Amino acid sequence: MEIYQAKIEDLEGVSNLFNSYRIFYQQTSDLEGAKAYIKARIENQESVIFVVKDKQKYVGFTQLYPSFSSIAMKKAWILNDLFVDEAARKQGAGEILLQKAKEFAIGKGAVSISLSTAPDNYAAQRLYERNGYIRDSQFYHYELSLN
Repeated sequence: MEIYQAKIEDLEGVSNLFNSYRIFYQQTSDLEGAKAYIKARIENQESVIFVVKDKQKYVGFTQLYPSFSSIAMKKAWILNDLFVDEAARKQGAGEILLQKAKEFAIGKGAVSISLSTAPDNYAAQRLYERNGYIRDSQFYHYELSLN
């Protein structure tokens, strides 16, 4: 398996994975919308996307968004999306993506990487905890929907 930062040439492969990721979270399939969204993130340099390929097949991706820690007065990253194609799971792609995200964030001088996952996504929780992520027990996460 190879991992690298996605470029516009990876748009088709990453968009297919991103669409599958959204379907996993009960969203309606929208490949054209996925392409437009990923294209904008890459072209506007608004996120960092790492992709894993196995023999030229796109098998996984993660997307990181920049943030800041006011308390630490340093950069932080939000690992907003991580997805591995079902056929490629349990082969190490998730571990590779998390390791690459960690190396990237350290290289940028970040203080942390944060993420969220569904309460019933036990496989993802085990993966994150195996890789040193700790479930927050000090703060509650709130969100205001603007739709």
